[in-house]
Amino acid sequence: MCSGITSASSAAVAFGDTYLAEFITSPMPLMAILFIALLGVINFRGVRESVTTNVVLTCIEIGGLLIIIGVGAWAVLNGAGEPSRLVEFNTQDQTMLVAITSATSLAFFSMVGFEDSVNMAEETKDPARVFPKAMLWGMVIAATIYIFVSVTSSLLVPAGDLEAAESGALLKVIDIGAPGMPREIFSAIGLFAVINSALINMLMASRLVYGMANERIIPKVFGTVHPFRRSPWVAIVFTSVIAMVLVSTVDIDVLGGTTALLLLVVFAVVNVAVLALRRDPVPHKHFRAPTIIPVFAAIFCLYLASPLSGRPARDYVVAAILLVVGLVLWGVNHLAMRRSSEAATADE
Repeated sequence: MCSGITSASSAAVAFGDTYLAEFITSPMPLMAILFIALLGVINFRGVRESVTTNVVLTCIEIGGLLIIIGVGAWAVLNGAGEPSRLVEFNTQDQTMLVAITSATSLAFFSMVGFEDSVNMAEETKDPARVFPKAMLWGMVIAATIYIFVSVTSSLLVPAGDLEAAESGALLKVIDIGAPGMPREIFSAIGLFAVINSALINMLMASRLVYGMANERIIPKVFGTVHPFRRSPWVAIVFTSVIAMVLVSTVDIDVLGGTTALLLLVVFAVVNVAVLALRRDPVPHKHFRAPTIIPVFAAIFCLYLASPLSGRPARDYVVAAILLVVGLVLWGVNHLAMRRSSEAATADE
């Protein structure tokens, strides 16, 4: 839940500070807050509307990435770009291992989002057969597109300039590879892309809060649904408010790093759970991964989440604050349930 909120918050910052700035001049925190509020309204409308919006925006997002690949390929074929950058390793004061793993732990942020679909797997027909294929093929396609984008970007723009541009890095590629292309076109595509990323993360986060409330992990009020829309409106408001606070107070680099940190820890726990759950036989058909994959995955995730990978301390601070909020909610719920149980016992 926390990783979903931080991911949506980083998208909101990119929305207000990078892509929207190409069209209008406005205070970034205000635009990011209004952006989160709009996502909350779409989320409140329901799953059908949210998922339909997600599919449309995904198609637009893929189109934007294909434009980047095409622009980069055209520029390289016409003599632009510097191939030597692809084999340049500038580790500064780090060792080669720490440099690669710290980059990997941050780049992991670009692959988040697939785990959100697990919350919707029960909505599919024959999920044991359909969902694993969709998940694995989706990751392969996304990784392939990202590799092409990163290669073409590195050929055209020095690594230092890409890092300095932060969320506007791909606009730098357009400026160099296709200087005649209006930035507004790609900025519009970028707007749709960050809307897509933030929407699916806020959808997932609010449903997780709703699910935890139904499981009596956090106060039951968070499981309240609207009488007409049947959407968990209290969970939607709660997650939206946290996202608004984050976009107003935390830098986008910290949000991205914190998202990656939280999800690496979650994935490590999930991979250990995969091994533990295999001891419990189930009567229905299900997907089974080769044992070596969850073993290595758990080890790698824990390493990338640790300080050994070169992760800055600020990521741990933000993650700790968010987790404390969750623990406080759990503690309040635990006390409330215990008092309710004691009262029921006294009545008997």
